[in-house]
Amino acid sequence: MIDVASISKIIEETALQEVLPRFQKLKAGEVNEKAQGEVVTIADTETERVLSERFKAVLPGSHVVGEEAVSLDPSVMDLLEGDDPVWIIDPIDGTSNYASGKPVFAVMVALAVAGETRNAWIYDPIGERCLTAERGAGAWIGRKRLQVKESAPAIDMSGTMHASTYALPDTAAKIKQRRDQVQAIPSLRCAGHEYLRLATAQMHFSLFTRLMPWDHAAGCLIQEEAGGVALCFDGTPYTALRHQEKGLLIAPSRDAWLDLQATLLAV
Repeated sequence: MIDVASISKIIEETALQEVLPRFQKLKAGEVNEKAQGEVVTIADTETERVLSERFKAVLPGSHVVGEEAVSLDPSVMDLLEGDDPVWIIDPIDGTSNYASGKPVFAVMVALAVAGETRNAWIYDPIGERCLTAERGAGAWIGRKRLQVKESAPAIDMSGTMHASTYALPDTAAKIKQRRDQVQAIPSLRCAGHEYLRLATAQMHFSLFTRLMPWDHAAGCLIQEEAGGVALCFDGTPYTALRHQEKGLLIAPSRDAWLDLQATLLAV
């Protein structure tokens, strides 16, 4: 049994130790490109290292799938398929924002077994807000239980659509043509903050076309426990094992999901 508050404390302490002291103070050589268009900072690697060590100590026999570890060794992803508990870590979600000095980034953590997310944490170090969820026990920010925004017709629903670089060409074209059929709002370039906006009822929906588990495992559980749905484009549930899928649509209800799917994606 995981103590949610103790994990929150570990995340907050690590952010205070590794993330915030380096924010807007990164030195030459502390920001690198790990792939074309993707940056990594010393804060990413050190945060992942510290969290990995502390989480494995809290839960002996558990493993870690971290974004930076996978970038060095893709076979680390195979750990998600086993029966042992796996911590899924995005040490700094929104690294490009962080590296450029923009205060929109988050630390994202999920605990999964056989690909199913059991617990979730999203921490906003600047705002000092920690969203948590436990399967079957609701989603919370502090002592306040979270509830997604009430459903509305598609034309009245606000949300973000991340469908450019990683989308299939026909999907990207379709969504671009239909943006005016919903209330499209600018992306924050940080999945953690998009899920924060969803769970705190600041917007209705979000659409993603890159489904790496560190970007979505925590957020999808929080969305579901806050009363919403998180389904892949084919209408089936998202799990941490489905990182090769081509799309994910987050909505406040099943009916709202169907309305958005018909509006944005139907042939």
